[in-house]
Amino acid sequence: MFKLNDKIAVVTGAGSGIGEMIAHTFAEAGAYVYVADKNPEGGQAVVEKIHAADGQAEFVEVDVASEVSCQALGHHVFGQKQRCDILVNNAGIGHVGTVLTTSAADLDRLYDVNVKGVMFMTQVFLPAMIERKSGSIINLASIGGIIGIRDRLAYCTTKFAVVGITKCVALDHADSKVRVNCICPGRVETPFVQARLQEYPDPKQAYEDFARTQALKRMGRPEEIAAAALYLASDEAAFVTGSSLIIDGGWSIGK
Repeated sequence: MFKLNDKIAVVTGAGSGIGEMIAHTFAEAGAYVYVADKNPEGGQAVVEKIHAADGQAEFVEVDVASEVSCQALGHHVFGQKQRCDILVNNAGIGHVGTVLTTSAADLDRLYDVNVKGVMFMTQVFLPAMIERKSGSIINLASIGGIIGIRDRLAYCTTKFAVVGITKCVALDHADSKVRVNCICPGRVETPFVQARLQEYPDPKQAYEDFARTQALKRMGRPEEIAAAALYLASDEAAFVTGSSLIIDGGWSIGK
């Protein structure tokens, strides 16, 4: 198993789903994890679970769509630990709609969280990584940042942007030994997806339909995405930067 002993990690959107599992996985690997989330109740619950497993973690409230909030998070982390070794930009939101059913307000809402959130957090933590000539930034994009998905115009637009940000930041700062990569999951069984399934007339049928999208005929599990994040955060991935790691059960290769 890859180790993160004595590393300081910040994970946004860590109050549930993929972010929660990344936080647990990093803590188990030896990192001190800042569980950053907009939801104090969810974030604190994650911290308590990590503590119960003898891990080190702390909840910090953040709204990644707010530059001021991201800066406050940075001040808190640097004030306590003086550094951040790993930044995981996981926080994100979705929207269902085509170009004809997506409003400018819908696009702005997703852009503020999915794109600006990545920008703000990176702007806060990257300079210190550059100064130390060490650091790993992991952005959660989506298979929707690699291929188009029906009825997901705003979501795909913002996730394509995350892939672009990843490549540009990786290239611009490779000389500083800061690695920047992104993970592009397919459909993953998270509380968000489970709640979405309940909106369908037949949730069981909807689950099967979601699963069939992937060539492996199942959805992914949060721990499978977290395992990839652990690799990218570890020293074993020292030669990996600017990559978009696709973990989609074969969705992008066709059925």
